[in-house]
Amino acid sequence: MWEGSSEFSSREMKSYETLMRIQRVVAQRIRGPYARWSNSSEILRPVCIVLLFLLCEGCARPSAHEPVTLALLGEWSSKAFTEERQLELQQFTQETGIRVSFIPGPESSWQRVLLWRELLDTGAQGPDVYDMDVIWPGTLAEYFLDLKPYFSNEISAQFPATAAAYTVDHKVVAMAYRPDIGLLYYRADLLRQYGYREPPRTWDDLEIMAARIQAGERAKGKKEFWGYVWQGAADEGLTCNALEWQAAEGGGRIIEEDQTISVNNPRVIRAWQRAAHWVGSISPPAVVGYRQWDSLNVWIAGNAAFMRHWTSAYVDSQAAGSQVRNKFDVALLPSGKSGSVGTFGGWGLAVSRFSSHPREALELVRYLTRKDLQVKRARVLSAPPTLPELYDLPQLREPNPHFRLLSQAFRTGIVLRPSNVSGKKYQDVSEAYFQAVHSVLAGEKSASQAAAALENELVRTTGFKRGPPPPMGSARP
Repeated sequence: MWEGSSEFSSREMKSYETLMRIQRVVAQRIRGPYARWSNSSEILRPVCIVLLFLLCEGCARPSAHEPVTLALLGEWSSKAFTEERQLELQQFTQETGIRVSFIPGPESSWQRVLLWRELLDTGAQGPDVYDMDVIWPGTLAEYFLDLKPYFSNEISAQFPATAAAYTVDHKVVAMAYRPDIGLLYYRADLLRQYGYREPPRTWDDLEIMAARIQAGERAKGKKEFWGYVWQGAADEGLTCNALEWQAAEGGGRIIEEDQTISVNNPRVIRAWQRAAHWVGSISPPAVVGYRQWDSLNVWIAGNAAFMRHWTSAYVDSQAAGSQVRNKFDVALLPSGKSGSVGTFGGWGLAVSRFSSHPREALELVRYLTRKDLQVKRARVLSAPPTLPELYDLPQLREPNPHFRLLSQAFRTGIVLRPSNVSGKKYQDVSEAYFQAVHSVLAGEKSASQAAAALENELVRTTGFKRGPPPPMGSARP
């Protein structure tokens, strides 16, 4: 690329030095403590794509007559969502003349935040717009523009909890783009067959119903049939599941908003003990290694009565070839003593404060969060909108009858992971939590031992104080 040139231009040299720094740091992280989350090839592939983009950006000779090209660094997603996003970006270019290069990041959430942070630490002028997992604002807030001055009307129209999830110290780090929540999927045909008129209201109900349906289906020769599948591998998915179990019982959020470490309490311990009892009884022994796709594969093969998953599983369950197509329905997760809650998830869109094209980047965020695009996404992909008003539209309710539940859940039934209160320590907090829960599920520790050890580890990690969770029906300020 540089043959015939005796020296780099300052622009080329800056880009080259940036690339080398990212490459060195990511390679060190892959060989170091982050290696336990994945093998190196899974992260190196998207890293190489990003490096190639930055290299081309650094070597390009910008022209005043050339249209602006933005880089959007995003998540790996399903084929259907990827294709729809490409159509949206093409339409954006047609409307504005601004081109967009989409760069997929690593598959793992922790791999993505590692790459995002290393890119932003370099001060690289691209990418311009980043997909922002709902658990990242507290970790990455310093690198992005405050979107509140640009989107005040749009933010006020969203679900309050949705907007709050992307707000750190009154700074709106990202605009919510794809809200998500944990839900219960159930075989409506099997519930009717076994005499149940509604899905389980409580976790106790789920255990009873799952055991009975499992026994009945196995008596018919379906030896691989299970009552309940979920995500039990030692990763962020388990944090989401276990937080739902304990919050439903009034066991708190691991760390409360006032920085109280509340996880070591009897309600949490009982919730963990109950889940450990599922393993090998109503859930397969291998569930302690299940990630999202593992549980979904069992479900769409027709080998489970119930499944905990995200809203995205609705499309996969209804896809051609799914053994549960037109046989299932969706409900809120079962209740405990404190009610029913689902962990809040999803993605937002953030604008890098280092971007060379902030005006155009803000325009892209405004476009992708526009009402008409949310309506289309909901129709085509069953993607939940960020705007409460859209859930009442007949054209969305008809293909998405579960939207009625989602509208209720996003208002009153979500639990937020303690990511913003933990800030840059959240990665350590979550790992300590899911490792503790996993040790209980795998039978390596008792729930009381794991909770006590976790409490001590979180005190060392964060410096926060110990304390009880808020009384049921209340919340700390």
